[in-house]
Formats: sequence, structure tokens, C-alpha cells
Amino acid sequence: MTLRDRLEKALVKGHESDLDHLLYNERDHIDDPKVLRDAAVLIAVTDRPDPGVIFVQRPLHMRNHPGQVAFPGGKIDPGDRDPIDAALREAHEEVALDRGHVDIIGMTDSFQSGSGYNIQPVLSVIPPDLPFVAEPSEVESWFEAPLDFLLDPRNRTIHEGIWNGRKRHYYEIYWQDYRIWGITAGILNNLGKRLGWEA
Repeated sequence: MTLRDRLEKALVKGHESDLDHLLYNERDHIDDPKVLRDAAVLIAVTDRPDPGVIFVQRPLHMRNHPGQVAFPGGKIDPGDRDPIDAALREAHEEVALDRGHVDIIGMTDSFQSGSGYNIQPVLSVIPPDLPFVAEPSEVESWFEAPLDFLLDPRNRTIHEGIWNGRKRHYYEIYWQDYRIWGITAGILNNLGKRLGWEA
């Protein structure tokens, strides 16, 4: 069975299950969901014996989420057909990922963020070792981390902090020198549950 087949089968099975009570989100910190801006991110899994996931690190000069690790992605523009189209466009703009190399599996649980976004993750498979080029105005660097490591709950810790005067909990994952936390780690937590990586 190919990587794509395994991921697709697991995702479909996961979404047939009632897991909402197990999923992490920041919707409780949102006063008016109607004002959320729509966004999309691409979870690009590399098709290799030990699959990885592609991440970008935001430059420190960015207004939103400076220096943070994220999936390629961003706001959905009026010209985008749907979240998948937006995720593919953003991935091309940020790391020169040609959409022709992306095999879309499907969308998974959306994530409402306290920072004002309704984020739609798009799961996909890409060939390994593509020649990514970071767009310096949006991306400081990019890296690949192992999928199994990211989705293993033993590698994820829960922390507490105050943001906009409210107590919030968030996940944190360390891979080498990279800190993956907040929204991105929350999306990984939810994806792990949907794919059956967790009990």
C-alpha cells in the first residue's frame, strides 16, 4: 500500500469517528467567530520510507507570528477557488512548491485561532527532496521533520500562558533546534488523532 493510500484510508476512517471531544482548538477564546478571517495551510508529507512534513519558519520582522514555525499557508484570497487552491498558492509563493508535485488527500479539522483566523489544513503527499526556495519576505527557512515523531504524543507537551488577558493552553514539540508550538502543534495534535496515532 502506498503512503498516499495509507494516509487517505486513515483520514477517512478518522473522520468517520466522533473525536470532537478530543480535539484541540482555540474557539473558546473567540468572542465573535463571524469576524474570523479564512486561511489555509498545506500539510505536505514527503513520500519516503520514513515520511516527513515540510515546515517554514517565519522571519522575525513579520507582523503576525514572527519567528514561529508554521505550515506553508496563509489567508484565503478572493481569487482562490477554495482552501485547497489557497494552500497550494501559498506554498508556491513561500517555498516554490509546484502544485503539480502535490497529491491532495483531503481537508482535515479546521482550527479556529485566538489570533483571528479560521484555518483549514489540507493534507497532501509530495515527492521527497524537492528543490525548495524560501521567499525571504515571508520565510526565513524551511525544514522537514519526521511524521511519526510529530504525531507521537510522547513528543508533545502541554503548556499554559496568558494571551490578551486570558489563560490559554498550547502544545509544544521540539525537533532538533526548532520549536513547533501553538496553532501548528494543535493542528498536528488533531491530525494525529484523526490518523489513529493516538489511543
